[in-house]
Amino acid sequence: MTSNSDPLRRRPVLRMLRNWRQRHRHPFNFLIHLIGIPLSLAGVVFFFYTDWYWALSAFVVGYVLQYLGHRVEGNDLGEWAAIKKMLGLPYVAVSPRWEEEK
Repeated sequence: MTSNSDPLRRRPVLRMLRNWRQRHRHPFNFLIHLIGIPLSLAGVVFFFYTDWYWALSAFVVGYVLQYLGHRVEGNDLGEWAAIKKMLGLPYVAVSPRWEEEK
């Protein structure tokens, strides 16, 4: 039986944020995600309110920025890591250069 004394076990949002922060340790990756995530989300919203090419452009540019951040970081994008994990393929969740810091 596991102990419930670990606050992250009872708070899944905090656990998700901690895991997200572990995957975005490089300053460039972190900062570029602060631009790319809202831009991608705005692209989804734009599909309902603007022309499709503005929406698609915002979504693609936001996603490309996030991709570039993960290339610098040295790990897979979250979506690709999840797909690779489901298929049993090797993936990089946290870059090896950050593994020592726990």
